[in-house]
Amino acid sequence: MIHNTQLTPELRDIASQLLEAARKAGLDVFDTIFELVDYKQLNEIAAYGGFPTRYPHWRFGMDYERLSKSYTYGLSVIYEMVINNDPCYAYLLRANNLVSQKTVIAHVFGHCDFFKNNYWFSKTNRKMLDQMANHASIVRRYIEDVGHDEVEDFLDCCLSLENLIDIYSPFNQATRKTGPKMEDEDEVFRGEPVHKLQSKKYMDSYINPKEFLDQQVQKQEEKVKKKKSFPEQLERDVLKFLMDYAPLSNWQRRLLGIIRDESYYFSPQGQTKILNEGWATYWHSRMMTEIHPLQDSEIIDYCDQHSGVVAAAPGQLNPYKLGLELLRHIKKRWDRGQFGIDYINCDDPKKRAEWDTKAGLGDQKLFEVRRIHNDITFIDAFLDEDFCHEHKLFLYDFDRRTNKYVISDREFGKIKPQLLSQLTNFGQPIICVKDGNFKNRNELVLEHLHEGTDLKHEFTLECLRNLYKIWQRPVHIETIIEEGKRRVSFDGSSHSVEKM
Repeated sequence: MIHNTQLTPELRDIASQLLEAARKAGLDVFDTIFELVDYKQLNEIAAYGGFPTRYPHWRFGMDYERLSKSYTYGLSVIYEMVINNDPCYAYLLRANNLVSQKTVIAHVFGHCDFFKNNYWFSKTNRKMLDQMANHASIVRRYIEDVGHDEVEDFLDCCLSLENLIDIYSPFNQATRKTGPKMEDEDEVFRGEPVHKLQSKKYMDSYINPKEFLDQQVQKQEEKVKKKKSFPEQLERDVLKFLMDYAPLSNWQRRLLGIIRDESYYFSPQGQTKILNEGWATYWHSRMMTEIHPLQDSEIIDYCDQHSGVVAAAPGQLNPYKLGLELLRHIKKRWDRGQFGIDYINCDDPKKRAEWDTKAGLGDQKLFEVRRIHNDITFIDAFLDEDFCHEHKLFLYDFDRRTNKYVISDREFGKIKPQLLSQLTNFGQPIICVKDGNFKNRNELVLEHLHEGTDLKHEFTLECLRNLYKIWQRPVHIETIIEEGKRRVSFDGSSHSVEKM
């Protein structure tokens, strides 16, 4: 069903026809609310991440200025925005011509189908628009009660750490015991008398020699260290750990929880950017050309817009282009039966290219891909050497002499791993809590799980400063570099770098 209050009668009819065509093609969408907005309104909504009811913060104003200048200077334009919600909200740019509106509406239905049916969106809050409004009212109440500057400063700290979550935890129902809370410090094991063997007083120095007592003291210290160290295993959800154990006031803990909730809501969009945009582009392309074709007079305008969407310059990755072409590649393979052990074991390039069993399973496979995959599994499972060569998916380096990107490597064995590395954790370092009671001094130790992404020194220091404001004790981060292990520390006034 399409809800709207602003669509013209013509656009309302077009949206209804496209919805019917989408459902006949197999798409299953949420009810959708369309709103027509001008470019200023659309930039404002985009600056708020699609939620005009979000809490006030200067970062959203900065994003609005960036988007406005980009639009003014012709560097980019937002044609539409669709929100993962039930019902879905879609914002259409009022200035779009009729062909663009048709394409955008079809594109929106592709996104709505993906939101509703993709596994990685299945744990998201489908009433997030209302939840965002609740978050905004809470933040505004704290601004009135605590003070604008104090609330905004704390939000700055939280937002700088918003990516320190475990993107897979919504799908892991196992609960972890991370150790004693900071306020329970008096109940924490504090050590016992050193164990001595029973003996007569005059025999004590023989029965319990100094070497033996030193060993007992060492064992006792190790026992205390083990008892007092937590969490029991690396904890990737750093924000949750801070909520549980940092010495925060109630309002600070609530604001940190808001940032964490919103981070988990947006996480699937980062995990499925290529597949999600590819899916929406694939279906708007099919609907405009096959399922609900355009009129002859509209084809040139459509091709002009579509070519802009899927354009990709050398050295740049266009998620629309990559997702669309890989989905087409999958459909072609499964329609022609280019899968299974016989096809995989075929070493003859000519025979592989001509392979066609008339299987006709392309659409079935596409809907399976939409249901279970994210970008990493999508690329890992279906990006093959044939696809790389067909679409000239190579590695590029920037040549400063010519100011152009040049091909640096055509080897498939290097191309795919590098692409997967860029997608792992959104290309950001993986940070975990290693110890919340380092050296029995309530200091926080983080560990950088080095999987190809280095820490940037200036960002690391800023992150440690903000962590210190929340933890209120010195914080450290350990990372493995080529020279060995390194620990960066911040104690509230200065930082240090220590090789280990």
